[in-house]
Amino acid sequence: MSSPEYFDCVIIGSGEAGKYTAWTLGSKYGKKCAIIERKYLGGACPNIACLPSKNFIHSASVAYNFRQAASYGLGSFVAKADDVKVDMTVPGHRKVAMVDGLMDLHVGNFRKANTEVILGEGKFIGPKTIAVAGRMLTGDAIIVNTGTRALVDSTIPGLVESKPLTHVEILDLEVLPSHLIILGGGYVGLEFAQAYRRFGSQVTVIEKHERVLGKEDEDIVEALVGIITGEGVRIITSAKIDKVSGASGDSVQVSVNVAGSISKITGSHILVATGRVPNTENMGLEEAGINLTRSKHVLVDEQLRTTADGVFAVGDCAGSPYFTHISFDDFRVVLSNLTGCPRPGGTTDRQVPSVLFTSHELAHVGLREHEAQDRGIKYRLGKMPMAAFLRTRTLGDSRGFAKVLVEAEGDKILGFTALGLAAGELLPVVQLAMKLGISYKEVSNLVIVHPTMGEGLVGLFNSV
Repeated sequence: MSSPEYFDCVIIGSGEAGKYTAWTLGSKYGKKCAIIERKYLGGACPNIACLPSKNFIHSASVAYNFRQAASYGLGSFVAKADDVKVDMTVPGHRKVAMVDGLMDLHVGNFRKANTEVILGEGKFIGPKTIAVAGRMLTGDAIIVNTGTRALVDSTIPGLVESKPLTHVEILDLEVLPSHLIILGGGYVGLEFAQAYRRFGSQVTVIEKHERVLGKEDEDIVEALVGIITGEGVRIITSAKIDKVSGASGDSVQVSVNVAGSISKITGSHILVATGRVPNTENMGLEEAGINLTRSKHVLVDEQLRTTADGVFAVGDCAGSPYFTHISFDDFRVVLSNLTGCPRPGGTTDRQVPSVLFTSHELAHVGLREHEAQDRGIKYRLGKMPMAAFLRTRTLGDSRGFAKVLVEAEGDKILGFTALGLAAGELLPVVQLAMKLGISYKEVSNLVIVHPTMGEGLVGLFNSV
């Protein structure tokens, strides 16, 4: 058997953490890197997840705003706005055009970094040795970056046979579903629920727990659900799915059990948004001495080192929070190790901000109220309606509110949550203050441009 080809770093999976590691090692440090990708160059985010879905959501927002045109004096031009039907091929074409542009950027970056891109499925055949596309590779460092995929629960009778849509296929529909049934009331489920309702579909969300978005504070969820259901989305909670029959794209029936009362919901399409599972099977990880957790994620320490010397795991497959920005931070942690200056604490002391890209957006960082209460952490609360963020009045929609948690005996910010138009854009200021330990009073004394969304933070922090 021939000797394996040597690289400074071999990366399995070209998602966020992996590609930035290759680009930086190659361009800045002159390292020879190989990156293995089986399908989506650049990973899920620019191809089938974050960016395409937000592009899609924007198209849905345009459709929604068009139907409100009469309130802006355009009623004579769109007298039948409520009857407008969306040509679903057009949002699809917009998405494809965006993805194509992103791929050009990715290819250019790999070339600049002199990174060899190898198409195929990488599999460990020994310690730090990988087989792919008829080749054997080895390196000083190996990085596992294989991501996750949508969970399709095979324990639900008939679900797999119904050929349900996932977040991937739902972006490629060329015909508008007459009735979209969504299993799961998390981020993916609610974003697509509102988007497809705005395109004109009837939408039903089925959630097994008592309420959607179980991690969020109850007041936030109540307000967001009010907005989404106000647009016509039906949400069923505390629901057990007994059976699925039919075929998505034709006719599908879901038998739902709520407190012993069974009903049947019939739709044209079904979308599963009930969670994700790591892509760690059939990779020969055991051959390399790489252990998994109970949930089948790669077992790592705070520096993202696996149980095998010289092998790291990053992103979703390593159990990091399922956000692209967290995967990017994983890149920073691994790079610090590969360049000889491990980041103190690694992944243990980092912020995990999040935004639910419904309209209105739900933005969060730090402690939630119920988390502080559960942990016995005393705090002071500042809370303000979005109507006091004067920019929302100029935009014609002031629904929602924001709140901030501050130390009971000090001035540090513990957590922040906002529901409103462009709420996600408020996070950076709050995050910076939290990261640097800046007093909430200092934030309340900032001079921020009027009228911007950020200006509202002054009033919010003064309300503590």
